[in-house]
Formats: sequence, structure tokens, C-alpha cells
Amino acid sequence: MTTDGAVTELGGFGYWAAGLRLMWQPGLRRFTLIPLAINILLFSVAGWLLVSHAGGWVEDLLPGWLDFLYWVLMPLLVITLLVATFFTFTLIANLIAAPFNAVLAARVEAHLTGRPPPDLGGNALVAAIGAIGGELGRLIYLAAWSLPLFILLFIPGLNLLAPFAWFAFSAWMMSLEYIDNAAGNHGLSFRDQRRLLRRRPALTLGFGSLMTLMTMVPVANFLAMPVGVCGATRMWVDGFNRGVVEDKR
Repeated sequence: MTTDGAVTELGGFGYWAAGLRLMWQPGLRRFTLIPLAINILLFSVAGWLLVSHAGGWVEDLLPGWLDFLYWVLMPLLVITLLVATFFTFTLIANLIAAPFNAVLAARVEAHLTGRPPPDLGGNALVAAIGAIGGELGRLIYLAAWSLPLFILLFIPGLNLLAPFAWFAFSAWMMSLEYIDNAAGNHGLSFRDQRRLLRRRPALTLGFGSLMTLMTMVPVANFLAMPVGVCGATRMWVDGFNRGVVEDKR
């Protein structure tokens, strides 16, 4: 099967929709089962935590001296908490499912191009360790950038920007998270993946925003991981990898 460029014209939405279609394709469905099961389990836990404890968490984030702004700040804090919680659980789910997502991306690429899937190293254990190592690198990157975002929550006035800052950062990380499955299969480093995404900011943030929104919708978030892997792999196959890959030659 070859790509036709139609999705490229649709930008981030087109690749999100392509991912949704691809995960159900014959020959690919069985490779989505484990990532899907992991996502269902972890997002169920995240939902339970939010329902059980969100009220107390939000109250703790709101200083007593800002009670007069309660009805203004409360919705912003709730949105920030939703984005941060589901985003964190997405990264945990991807860490656990990293080896399976690499295989899914390889199979999607083969399905789209008609060529054999990328060689994942021949040794399943080595491939799994490499995928998990990449995820740990992204978690360190996440921790480094999350600290100023959390501090922003406690700065009067600037904390009004926190939901928007978290959403933009989540969109960036979602695209970075999912493109890694195809890019990592071809040996592209985490640093080069960031360079790759910075060259296409509109497409990167468009796709990442839709994936972030999907993680915040109950039931739909169960499908987010396989949709993200399939959609980002379609981006890669359609030529998203041009530039950084050519620079490396």
C-alpha cells in the first residue's frame, strides 16, 4: 500500500484520523491489542484517582488568600490538573508499552509502504531495552521542563497561563512521544527527533493537540496510544522524516 499525500494536506487532524483508521486494519489489529490493554488499565486508574482525589488536590493548589478569586481560578486549576494527570499517565503507559509500540510502528510502516518492516535488531530483548531506554530519556526531558510549569501554578497572575502552557507542552510531548516509534526504528536519536519536530511546528502541535484532547475524553483515551503510534508512523512514511535524516547522510 502506498501513500497518496491526501492526509498530508489535512495536517494534524488528517494524521490523527489516519491513525484511527489504521489501528483497525486487517493485519494490524492484533499488534494493537497489548498497547490497547495497557492504556485501558492505566487510564482507568487515572480516572479513579481524579474522581476520588481531584477536589482535594485542587483545594490544596489554591492559596487561602486567593479565595476571592475562587470561581476564576478553580476552572483553570481543574483544567491544568486534568491535562497534567492524563499526560503523565500517557507517558507511563508508553514507557510500559514501548517494545510493543515499536513493533506496531514497524508493521504499520510495512503496511503503508509494501516493504518488509524495519529490522528491530534481530534480538527482541535488545530491541525492548532500546525502546524502554528511549522512553526513560523522554521522562528525564519531561521532568526538566515540568518543574517551571509546576512553579507557574503558584505565581499569582501568571498562574492564569498555566493551563495553556501545560496544553502546549503536552501537545509537543505527545508528538515527540509517538514519532519516536517510527523514528527510533530507523535509529534516529532523541535529539534529532526534537530537531525534526521543530522544523514542522504547525503539524507537530496540531497532531499533538488532538492527541492531548483525546487523552482527556473518557473511553476515547483508551484508544489514544495505538492511534498515536499509527498516526505518527503515517507522518513518518509521508516524508515527515525529510531534513534531519538527509542531514545525517
